[in-house]
Amino acid sequence: MSGLGHILENAGLSTVSISLVREHTERIVPPRALWVPFEFGRPLGVPGDADFQRRVLVAALNLLVTKSGPVLADYPEDVPDPEPSGNGEGWVCPVNLRPPAADAGDDALVSAFLAEIAELRPWYDIGLERRGQTTFGASGLDIPGCARFVGDFLADAGDIATDRWPNLRVGDVLKIVLMDIKTFYLEAALARPGRASNRELEEWFWGETNAGSVYLALQRLCAASDDPFIATLGRQFIVPRAQAHRIR
Repeated sequence: MSGLGHILENAGLSTVSISLVREHTERIVPPRALWVPFEFGRPLGVPGDADFQRRVLVAALNLLVTKSGPVLADYPEDVPDPEPSGNGEGWVCPVNLRPPAADAGDDALVSAFLAEIAELRPWYDIGLERRGQTTFGASGLDIPGCARFVGDFLADAGDIATDRWPNLRVGDVLKIVLMDIKTFYLEAALARPGRASNRELEEWFWGETNAGSVYLALQRLCAASDDPFIATLGRQFIVPRAQAHRIR
Protein backbone atom coordinates (compact mmCIF):
# COMPACT_ATOMS: atom_id res chain seq x y z
CA MET A 1 0.00 0.00 0.00
CA SER A 2 2.88 2.38 0.68
CA GLY A 3 4.20 1.82 -2.86
CA LEU A 4 0.72 2.33 -4.31
CA GLY A 5 0.58 5.67 -2.49
CA HIS A 6 3.46 6.97 -4.60
CA ILE A 7 1.69 5.91 -7.81
CA LEU A 8 -1.58 7.60 -6.82
CA GLU A 9 0.19 10.77 -5.70
CA ASN A 10 1.95 10.98 -9.08
CA ALA A 11 -1.51 10.80 -10.66
CA GLY A 12 -2.64 13.79 -8.59
CA LEU A 13 -4.47 12.00 -5.76
CA SER A 14 -3.63 12.68 -2.12
CA THR A 15 -3.11 9.50 -0.10
CA VAL A 16 -2.65 8.34 3.47
CA SER A 17 -1.97 4.83 4.77
CA ILE A 18 -2.03 3.06 8.12
CA SER A 19 1.16 1.20 9.01
CA LEU A 20 1.49 -1.79 11.33
CA VAL A 21 5.24 -2.24 10.69
CA ARG A 22 7.10 1.03 11.16
CA GLU A 23 10.40 -0.31 9.78
CA HIS A 24 8.79 -1.17 6.42
CA THR A 25 7.11 2.21 6.17
CA GLU A 26 10.37 4.01 6.96
CA ARG A 27 12.05 2.09 4.15
CA ILE A 28 9.36 2.68 1.50
CA VAL A 29 8.69 6.30 2.58
CA PRO A 30 5.04 6.74 1.51
CA PRO A 31 3.68 10.29 1.13
CA ARG A 32 1.66 10.15 4.37
CA ALA A 33 1.36 7.32 6.88
CA LEU A 34 0.07 6.79 10.40
CA TRP A 35 1.91 4.11 12.38
CA VAL A 36 -0.30 2.29 14.88
CA PRO A 37 1.05 0.09 17.73
CA PHE A 38 -1.51 -2.66 17.21
CA GLU A 39 -1.16 -6.36 16.47
CA PHE A 40 -1.05 -7.64 12.87
CA GLY A 41 -4.43 -7.83 11.21
CA ARG A 42 -5.97 -5.08 13.35
CA PRO A 43 -5.03 -1.73 11.81
CA LEU A 44 -7.96 -0.02 13.55
CA GLY A 45 -7.25 -1.55 16.96
CA VAL A 46 -10.16 -3.04 18.84
CA PRO A 47 -12.79 -5.18 17.08
CA GLY A 48 -16.28 -3.89 17.77
CA ASP A 49 -15.11 -0.61 19.35
CA ALA A 50 -16.47 1.95 16.88
CA ASP A 51 -15.33 4.98 18.93
CA PHE A 52 -11.73 3.79 19.08
CA GLN A 53 -11.71 2.87 15.38
CA ARG A 54 -13.13 6.28 14.48
CA ARG A 55 -10.30 8.01 16.39
CA VAL A 56 -7.73 6.03 14.42
CA LEU A 57 -9.37 6.89 11.10
CA VAL A 58 -9.66 10.58 12.00
CA ALA A 59 -5.98 10.67 12.99
CA ALA A 60 -5.06 9.14 9.64
CA LEU A 61 -7.30 11.43 7.60
CA ASN A 62 -5.95 14.48 9.44
CA LEU A 63 -2.61 13.83 7.75
CA LEU A 64 -4.21 14.82 4.44
CA VAL A 65 -3.98 18.49 5.46
CA THR A 66 -0.23 18.28 4.83
CA LYS A 67 0.35 19.38 1.24
CA SER A 68 3.56 17.45 0.77
CA GLY A 69 5.37 14.58 2.40
CA PRO A 70 6.78 12.29 3.38
CA VAL A 71 4.98 12.33 6.73
CA LEU A 72 5.10 9.44 9.21
CA ALA A 73 3.12 10.09 12.38
CA ASP A 74 2.76 7.86 15.44
CA TYR A 75 -0.70 7.12 16.78
CA PRO A 76 -0.59 8.06 20.49
CA GLU A 77 -3.03 5.48 21.93
CA ASP A 78 -2.59 1.78 22.58
CA VAL A 79 -5.58 -0.54 22.49
CA PRO A 80 -7.58 -0.33 25.74
CA ASP A 81 -7.97 -3.33 27.99
CA PRO A 82 -11.52 -4.67 27.97
CA GLU A 83 -13.89 -3.62 30.71
CA PRO A 84 -14.90 -6.27 33.24
CA SER A 85 -17.70 -8.52 32.00
CA GLY A 86 -19.91 -7.50 34.91
CA ASN A 87 -20.56 -11.02 36.13
CA GLY A 88 -17.42 -11.30 38.25
CA GLU A 89 -15.99 -13.97 35.98
CA GLY A 90 -12.56 -13.53 34.48
CA TRP A 91 -11.53 -15.09 31.21
CA VAL A 92 -10.00 -18.56 31.16
CA CYS A 93 -9.19 -20.96 28.36
CA PRO A 94 -12.40 -22.61 27.11
CA VAL A 95 -11.00 -26.12 27.57
CA ASN A 96 -8.24 -27.62 29.69
CA LEU A 97 -5.60 -28.09 27.02
CA ARG A 98 -2.72 -30.45 27.53
CA PRO A 99 0.54 -28.48 27.75
CA PRO A 100 2.75 -28.71 24.69
CA ALA A 101 5.42 -31.39 24.85
CA ALA A 102 8.76 -29.71 25.39
CA ASP A 103 10.79 -31.95 23.07
CA ALA A 104 8.09 -33.48 20.91
CA GLY A 105 9.04 -34.40 17.38
CA ASP A 106 7.11 -32.86 14.51
CA ASP A 107 4.83 -35.90 14.05
CA ALA A 108 3.87 -36.02 17.73
CA LEU A 109 3.42 -32.26 17.81
CA VAL A 110 1.07 -32.28 14.80
CA SER A 111 -0.94 -35.16 16.33
CA ALA A 112 -1.35 -33.17 19.55
CA PHE A 113 -2.27 -30.13 17.43
CA LEU A 114 -5.09 -32.04 15.69
CA ALA A 115 -6.40 -33.36 19.02
CA GLU A 116 -6.37 -29.83 20.41
CA ILE A 117 -8.39 -28.55 17.45
CA ALA A 118 -11.02 -31.23 18.09
CA GLU A 119 -11.31 -30.09 21.72
CA LEU A 120 -11.73 -26.44 20.69
CA ARG A 121 -14.21 -27.11 17.87
CA PRO A 122 -17.36 -27.05 20.09
CA TRP A 123 -16.38 -23.60 21.40
CA TYR A 124 -15.70 -22.32 17.91
CA ASP A 125 -19.15 -23.55 16.85
CA ILE A 126 -20.76 -21.81 19.84
CA GLY A 127 -19.04 -18.54 18.91
CA LEU A 128 -20.10 -18.93 15.27
CA GLU A 129 -23.72 -19.47 16.29
CA ARG A 130 -23.67 -16.38 18.52
CA ARG A 131 -22.03 -14.08 15.98
CA GLY A 132 -23.60 -15.52 12.85
CA GLN A 133 -20.32 -15.02 10.98
CA THR A 134 -16.64 -15.92 11.02
CA THR A 135 -13.43 -14.59 9.50
CA PHE A 136 -12.09 -18.16 9.21
CA GLY A 137 -11.94 -19.73 5.76
CA ALA A 138 -9.65 -17.62 3.56
CA SER A 139 -7.61 -20.72 2.63
CA GLY A 140 -10.65 -22.70 1.49
CA LEU A 141 -9.69 -25.55 3.84
CA ASP A 142 -11.53 -26.72 6.94
CA ILE A 143 -9.61 -26.50 10.19
CA PRO A 144 -8.33 -30.14 10.17
CA GLY A 145 -7.23 -29.53 6.57
CA CYS A 146 -5.29 -26.47 7.71
CA ALA A 147 -3.57 -28.52 10.39
CA ARG A 148 -2.71 -31.29 7.93
CA PHE A 149 -1.29 -28.73 5.47
CA VAL A 150 0.99 -27.44 8.22
CA GLY A 151 1.99 -31.00 9.10
CA ASP A 152 2.88 -31.69 5.46
CA PHE A 153 4.89 -28.48 5.33
CA LEU A 154 6.85 -29.47 8.43
CA ALA A 155 7.53 -32.88 6.90
CA ASP A 156 8.70 -31.56 3.53
CA ALA A 157 8.54 -27.82 2.98
CA GLY A 158 10.16 -28.07 -0.44
CA ASP A 159 7.73 -30.55 -2.00
CA ILE A 160 4.20 -29.84 -0.76
CA ALA A 161 1.25 -30.02 -3.11
CA THR A 162 -0.44 -26.68 -3.84
CA ASP A 163 -2.51 -27.75 -6.86
CA ARG A 164 -5.58 -26.36 -5.13
CA TRP A 165 -4.05 -22.86 -5.38
CA PRO A 166 -2.43 -22.78 -8.88
CA ASN A 167 -1.70 -19.04 -8.76
CA LEU A 168 -0.06 -18.97 -5.33
CA ARG A 169 3.41 -19.85 -4.10
CA VAL A 170 3.66 -22.40 -1.32
CA GLY A 171 4.73 -19.62 1.03
CA ASP A 172 1.63 -17.60 0.18
CA VAL A 173 -0.59 -20.60 0.93
CA LEU A 174 1.20 -21.24 4.22
CA LYS A 175 0.67 -17.62 5.28
CA ILE A 176 -3.08 -17.81 4.57
CA VAL A 177 -3.41 -21.17 6.33
CA LEU A 178 -1.64 -19.84 9.43
CA MET A 179 -3.98 -16.85 9.52
CA ASP A 180 -6.95 -19.20 9.33
CA ILE A 181 -5.65 -21.39 12.17
CA LYS A 182 -5.10 -18.47 14.50
CA THR A 183 -8.52 -17.07 13.62
CA PHE A 184 -10.10 -20.41 14.57
CA TYR A 185 -8.27 -20.48 17.92
CA LEU A 186 -9.10 -16.91 18.86
CA GLU A 187 -12.75 -17.18 17.86
CA ALA A 188 -13.04 -20.39 19.91
CA ALA A 189 -11.37 -18.72 22.89
CA LEU A 190 -13.61 -15.67 22.71
CA ALA A 191 -16.72 -17.87 22.91
CA ARG A 192 -15.88 -18.55 26.55
CA PRO A 193 -17.81 -16.38 29.07
CA GLY A 194 -15.73 -13.51 30.40
CA ARG A 195 -13.70 -10.99 28.45
CA ALA A 196 -10.06 -11.39 27.56
CA SER A 197 -7.57 -8.68 26.68
CA ASN A 198 -5.50 -9.04 23.52
CA ARG A 199 -2.50 -9.70 25.74
CA GLU A 200 -4.24 -12.57 27.54
CA LEU A 201 -5.25 -14.17 24.25
CA GLU A 202 -1.76 -13.85 22.80
CA GLU A 203 -0.12 -15.30 25.91
CA TRP A 204 -2.61 -18.17 25.87
CA PHE A 205 -2.05 -18.95 22.19
CA TRP A 206 1.72 -18.78 22.29
CA GLY A 207 2.34 -20.15 25.76
CA GLU A 208 -0.36 -22.74 26.36
CA THR A 209 -1.36 -24.34 23.07
CA ASN A 210 0.16 -26.93 20.79
CA ALA A 211 -0.71 -24.59 17.94
CA GLY A 212 1.75 -22.06 19.33
CA SER A 213 4.42 -24.76 19.48
CA VAL A 214 3.67 -25.71 15.86
CA TYR A 215 4.10 -22.07 14.80
CA LEU A 216 7.46 -21.92 16.57
CA ALA A 217 8.59 -25.10 14.79
CA LEU A 218 7.49 -23.58 11.48
CA GLN A 219 9.35 -20.37 12.26
CA ARG A 220 12.62 -22.25 12.71
CA LEU A 221 12.09 -24.24 9.52
CA CYS A 222 11.09 -21.27 7.39
CA ALA A 223 13.80 -18.93 8.67
CA ALA A 224 16.42 -21.44 7.45
CA SER A 225 14.79 -21.89 4.01
CA ASP A 226 16.66 -21.26 0.77
CA ASP A 227 13.46 -19.74 -0.64
CA PRO A 228 13.73 -15.95 0.02
CA PHE A 229 9.98 -15.51 0.47
CA ILE A 230 9.64 -18.42 2.91
CA ALA A 231 12.71 -17.24 4.81
CA THR A 232 11.20 -13.76 5.15
CA LEU A 233 7.95 -15.37 6.28
CA GLY A 234 9.86 -17.15 9.03
CA ARG A 235 11.79 -14.13 10.17
CA GLN A 236 9.01 -11.52 10.09
CA PHE A 237 5.52 -13.01 9.98
CA ILE A 238 5.00 -16.33 11.76
CA VAL A 239 5.99 -15.22 15.26
CA PRO A 240 5.15 -11.62 16.28
CA ARG A 241 7.88 -9.52 17.80
CA ALA A 242 6.14 -9.53 21.18
CA GLN A 243 6.57 -13.31 21.28
CA ALA A 244 10.10 -13.47 19.84
CA HIS A 245 11.49 -14.46 23.24
CA ARG A 246 9.93 -17.91 22.71
CA ILE A 247 12.14 -18.62 19.67
CA ARG A 248 14.93 -21.02 20.54
